[in-house]
Amino acid sequence: MVIDMNEAGLTRLEQLRSFLEGTTAVAFRPLQEDDDRYAHIGAVLRRFGYTRLRRADKGSVRRYLRRITGYSRAQLTRLVGLVAAGEPLGKRYRAPGCGFARIYTQADVALLAETDTLHDTLSGPATKHLMQRALQVFGDPRYRRLAGISVAHLYNLRGRREYRARRAHWSKTRPPSVAIGVRRAPQPDGCPGYIRIDSVHQGDWDGVKGLYHINAVDCVSQWELVASCERISEAYLLPVIETLLAQFPFVIRGFHADNGSEYINHRMAQLLQKLNIELTKSRPRTSNDNALIETKNGAVVRKHLGYSHIPQRFASALNRFCHEHLNPYLNFHRPCLFAEESVDAKGKVRKRYPQQLVMTPFEKLASLPQPSQFLKPGITLKSLCMQAIAMSDNEAARRLAAARRELFQSIERRSSNAA
Repeated sequence: MVIDMNEAGLTRLEQLRSFLEGTTAVAFRPLQEDDDRYAHIGAVLRRFGYTRLRRADKGSVRRYLRRITGYSRAQLTRLVGLVAAGEPLGKRYRAPGCGFARIYTQADVALLAETDTLHDTLSGPATKHLMQRALQVFGDPRYRRLAGISVAHLYNLRGRREYRARRAHWSKTRPPSVAIGVRRAPQPDGCPGYIRIDSVHQGDWDGVKGLYHINAVDCVSQWELVASCERISEAYLLPVIETLLAQFPFVIRGFHADNGSEYINHRMAQLLQKLNIELTKSRPRTSNDNALIETKNGAVVRKHLGYSHIPQRFASALNRFCHEHLNPYLNFHRPCLFAEESVDAKGKVRKRYPQQLVMTPFEKLASLPQPSQFLKPGITLKSLCMQAIAMSDNEAARRLAAARRELFQSIERRSSNAA
């Protein structure tokens, strides 16, 4: 139960003790305002002559005041001590927001923004030194307050809304200004000779880089060649690229890569220009520009050569394996899926992969209209056909597996001896 009461009739200590003993089960509504509670505490202490009371009687008065005011024991002891010392009770704090006055005005913030604009936002200590020089050396009175600012508070001023409103600027993302290659997807129009190329790293070992595989795939026939090099710097990569381009049986007309600097550089552009090959590179936010080579990286390179670290010194052995076993198997004995495209009523291109369009890269090349017109001088369709039927697909796969097993055993043996 909560009651309101008039306790002015309590003038003796016996009445006060009886009141406390008889109201233990009664809940009081304490005074709400601090000024009212301060006045009540002072009136009660004066009424009972608190400073002249015995210790036990003082405890009874404090218990009574705790019931009436709702203050904690420590808070009430502090207030009673102030009254006993003859000090008046009252609020000794200011409301939030009425504290420290601002030293630096909006004009100072605007001046800081102007200084940062002129000097392109230097560090805090450098900016403070500039403002000190502006006042002390060049006599600019506008910097009178800012010359004495601390570096920490300088950053506080930079965070103010007024500063950001003056210094904020937006600009569109600027594309890289590398004017090498044409940024578009290859457009073979059904003609072989437009290859896609990518690098595959063969793992690290204790911070030591492994060798790199260079994977090149023709867009139309899916004719694929894999080679290896120790590093992808120009000195190692350019000879491998020249060798790969020479191994394709048809004339190379296009060379498409992602935006990696190992392919988009002036030395590569000069090499391709000398061979009259167009250099194109992938477009931003168009993930399927180089999707064919990415799928071949996983389905061919990783499947046959794995993910484990291969030291760079074995690049020559990997090149012999690819040239003699892997590349012939990929192009004459490993079937690939070719899409049949159709346009639906909404204009969307649909792709299907019917069984009759599953064929090896050589079969796809031979199925093109007049395939001989795409071949390099000295290479005939008959010579390629003789190479395709020289052994069965199963025999080529067995020889590839045996050569790969021998290659990795040799790498493991030579690596163990070197260690």
